[in-house]
Amino acid sequence: MRLSATPHVMMKVMMRQDADIPLPDGSFLAATVALPDKPAPAGGWPAVMVLHEGGGMTPDTLAAADRFAARGWVAVAPYLFSHGVTIASWARAMREVFTAKSGQVIADIDATRTWLAGRDDVNGERLGVIGFSMGGGFAISYAATNPPGVRAASVNYGLVPKNKQVLRAVCPVIGSFGRRDLAVRAHGVRLEQHLTVLGIEHDVKIYPGAGHTFMTEGSHPIAKILLFPLHFGYIQPAADDAWERTFAFFDRHITTKHVEPKARAEKATQQPN
Repeated sequence: MRLSATPHVMMKVMMRQDADIPLPDGSFLAATVALPDKPAPAGGWPAVMVLHEGGGMTPDTLAAADRFAARGWVAVAPYLFSHGVTIASWARAMREVFTAKSGQVIADIDATRTWLAGRDDVNGERLGVIGFSMGGGFAISYAATNPPGVRAASVNYGLVPKNKQVLRAVCPVIGSFGRRDLAVRAHGVRLEQHLTVLGIEHDVKIYPGAGHTFMTEGSHPIAKILLFPLHFGYIQPAADDAWERTFAFFDRHITTKHVEPKARAEKATQQPN
């Protein structure tokens, strides 16, 4: 799926590229890559995977990727419904989110990581993953598999597994949720509790005046009518703070901090029940 830019991100369009990410079965995952507007430094740029909402790839997803590119990151937004958009495929994806069990989408995200880490302009040891709504659930579930090079994950109004042990090997996590999001806000509380018990470094914040999708500027007119318990809508003060926290967290854990490759996996075997 290829999208044009919304007006507020138009100046970044020239630094985007379409990509086809190879999958093990010989097919491809459609994606868009946002790039910094200058040559890569020695060793490559840090990089991030940007995972879209349940509605699919939107201009907001690309705008999120642009935010990272403007700060000196290579950002790839994979289209997670590249295998086809049907009721069955959407239901399978949502089942993966609810159960936190690896399936097609997690496999596709890992193929994206492999492709991203293999780029000449990317430092494959300095990767992150960020997701929104459905993508937020996949961000935490994927990060919990302890993928190589992934040093931090950002979960934004995404679903969190009930079983905390699923997260025992996860990297440092930053989460942003809206208190008015009646359907998902409890997952922010759950995320805070799980990570605290497991001893995983984290920063989870629930914004009092915000609901679902408060970090992105796009409109969700149908969702606002049909899914009123989530209180869809962009809330700029909360969004600005959440983005500032996210970038600071990613800078601290991905671009500057030294992490021993096996440290998280070894620590995971020592976590309490």
